Amino acid sequence: MSGFIVLLLFIGAVAMWFIGAYNGLVGKRIACDNAWSQIDIQLKRRHDLIPNLIETVKGYASHEKGTLEAVIAARNSAVQVAGQGAAAQGSAEGALTSTLNRLFALGEAYPDLKANTNFQSLQEELSSTENRIGFARQNYNDCVGLYKTAKQSFPTNFVANSFNFEDRAFFELGADEKVAVQAVPQVKF
Repeated sequence: MSGFIVLLLFIGAVAMWFIGAYNGLVGKRIACDNAWSQIDIQLKRRHDLIPNLIETVKGYASHEKGTLEAVIAARNSAVQVAGQGAAAQGSAEGALTSTLNRLFALGEAYPDLKANTNFQSLQEELSSTENRIGFARQNYNDCVGLYKTAKQSFPTNFVANSFNFEDRAFFELGADEKVAVQAVPQVKF
């Protein structure tokens, strides 16, 4: 009889571990989804600010049509890939960042535009949004790292594989953003 009790206790302990491992993976997956939704909120805010910025720039730099069209095309591309995952969205958002940098460079070429309070306000809003996106991306990537670690660690990987827990991709910088981050400013006297 005592062997039966030991067997029941062992089965109970394994079941409790299994339930804990499963619930831990679910919690980490939900944390990833929540972190992604925070990125999504900031990306939508960014996408909503861009048309106003374009309209402001049009009045001052109408002959810079190529730059304006590139920003519009990049924004539309980023909006279209929304919901297709971190990898697709990261690439599209990187292209959008690159074209926005070109648009902001126009402010340097057109002093009247640079002095426009609406342009300054929109540029400040976008800059603030970019910072929020950066923090949200860091949080998301931290959540994905924890999820991947739990999903691939022994013995939790048995639970993850048994229930087909899908992998999550990191939200990485686009190629243009990596260059901008890695570029070291040169100081000359």
